[in-house]
Parts: sequence; C-alpha cells; structure tokens
Amino acid sequence: MFRTHRCAVPGSRAGAGTCGVILLLRSRGRSTVTDTPREGGYRPGYEVAAEQVLELIARLGLRPGDRMPTENDLARQLGTSRTVVREAVKILSALGRVRAQKGRGLYVADDEGMLGAGRFASFFLPTDLDHVYMLFEFRRAQEMETSRLAARRAAPAELRAIEDAAAVCRRGFETGREDQFNEGDDAFHAAIATASHNMFLQIAVREARRLQAQSAIIGLRGSVGGHAAKAVEEHDAIHQAIRAGDPEAAAHAAAAHIDNTLDDYRKEIQQRLFSSAG
Repeated sequence: MFRTHRCAVPGSRAGAGTCGVILLLRSRGRSTVTDTPREGGYRPGYEVAAEQVLELIARLGLRPGDRMPTENDLARQLGTSRTVVREAVKILSALGRVRAQKGRGLYVADDEGMLGAGRFASFFLPTDLDHVYMLFEFRRAQEMETSRLAARRAAPAELRAIEDAAAVCRRGFETGREDQFNEGDDAFHAAIATASHNMFLQIAVREARRLQAQSAIIGLRGSVGGHAAKAVEEHDAIHQAIRAGDPEAAAHAAAAHIDNTLDDYRKEIQQRLFSSAG
C-alpha cells in the first residue's frame, strides 16, 4: 500500500490547500527507493534515497554524533542497491548532514560538521514541504526585521555593499549566469543582515538560507525559476527603502520579496504534480 505525504499550503485562500507530492513510498511498512517522475524527466533513485535516509535518522531518533546503520543495512532497509545508497551518502555528506569516517562507518554530523553549524539542520528535512513552507515563514520574519533595522542603522559602507550585491545579482540575471545570480542573491541578503547590526539575526539569516539551499539540492530544484526578473526589481525596492531610511517601507518590500519567492515555489510544485499525474 502506497502513501502520499500531504501537506497544508500556508496562506492558501481556501485555508485548506493540500499537495500530494509523493515524498516517500512505503510498502507494508518498508521504505523502498524508486525513480520518480519530475518535470522534464525523472527523479534519480539516489535523491529519493538521500531523502529517506534523513527520514530514517529522524524516525530512529538519532542525534548529532550518533552512529548510523552501515551502507549495507541502509540498502537493505530502503530496498535499493549499495551503489544508490553510496551516492545518497555523498549528497548528504556535501550537505553536512552525514559524516563518513573511513574504517568506522557513518555518523549523523555533529553541530560543528553540519552545514552552517546550526541546530535547525539536525531536524530539517529538505524534501518535506511542511518544513520548506515553515522555513519560508521563518525567513519572512527574519528578512522583514533585518531590512527594518538596516534602514535605521546602515552605515555608508554597508549601503554600498547592499547596492553592489544587488548589481551582481542583476548582472547574473541579464547574462543568464545562474551562479552569478545566486552569488549576488546570497551577498545581498547577507549585506542587509550585516547592516542590521544584530549578530543573532545575521546568524539566523545565514542558517535559513543554507537550509533553503538544501531543498534546492534534494528534490526542489530550479527555485529561482521565472521569478528571477521580479527578484531583481524586488531587491532594488528593498535597497531603495533602506537607503532612504524608511524602516517600514523596507520591511514591506522584504515581505513582498519572500512572498513572491514562495509563490514561485508553489507554482513549481504544482507543475510537478500535473506532470506526474500525466
């Protein structure tokens, strides 16, 4: 019997929107790995396996530093090959979620080894849509407050850093260079956080963006999508409000930016649902 992971879509007008993306396939209580459809192709088995390893860690209650099942045991539990599991482990190691010690086995990454060294990473599931949507809510609160504080506190050098980062992001969009766009996007939000002069917000913004990058690596790719053109203009609106010293306008522009980015995620999920159904 197969089960779909259903999740509420925050902010839906009906208040009860759901999305039936199949994140985990279980048969008689046993997880199985299978290639799954995605828009324009299929979802590789190692991505599904990486997702299921994270779910297994949570289900077993493993904590940072705990030893994990061996690759052979994982392959047996997930109903797949050791080769697929090995590729999944490589992904999770790159994300900082799993630590492989030669001759000793696999371990849940400790706080120092996790991507961003944040405790959120110990329970965040990059392919759980509930987690992704909650992360957007978290980012919205962060970005509004950092923009609000930056409008009050930014020094001239910090304003230039925000402007320069926005320019890098724009050039990346205009030249079709996704790496440059992403570099500018990261620098833009980091510069605003720095200008807030609040080290806790700086850390929180960095961690949330790193977690969101994980959801782009496993399962939710193409997050920039068609929103890139709007994102460039939204960055400009945030920058102008901060430079004008208008805290509420800056917070409003930041909220609109996150809301529109979330809408882009939702559209991508809907496209995948329709693609899978076809």
